[in-house]
Amino acid sequence: MEATATLANSTPELAGNAKWRRRTGVILSALPVLFLLFDCVIKLIKIQPVVESFAQLGYPDSLARGIGVLELACLALYLMPRTAILGAVALTGFLGGAISTHLRIGDPLFSHVLFPAYVGLLLWSGLILRDDTLRTLLSTRR
Repeated sequence: MEATATLANSTPELAGNAKWRRRTGVILSALPVLFLLFDCVIKLIKIQPVVESFAQLGYPDSLARGIGVLELACLALYLMPRTAILGAVALTGFLGGAISTHLRIGDPLFSHVLFPAYVGLLLWSGLILRDDTLRTLLSTRR
């Protein structure tokens, strides 16, 4: 028989642990979400630094709004609990493209190339802490 604990029939210690995990997950998720939301907005309004960075990265600035919309769509999937895992996978691909772009032009490793990996690490860490289903799926204990 499989033993499962829910908040309704668990001990106060388990309920407190679940609350701590969920709150920590929300805080860890909020940091990259706020950064990515800012990134979407500046691409959508296409401010001068975006135009300059697209030129430096070798992309036409006409792609800025499309990339901003794509990023916003991935972020929306991540923010909805039912599609959060799909959103995390989509954002991982999006951030992988950013890593590839920075590698291609020879940017510094820790400050530019790996920055999207840091964002992805925060996204996934927050999601794992706040999503019981994902934590169960990834659990090594059987």
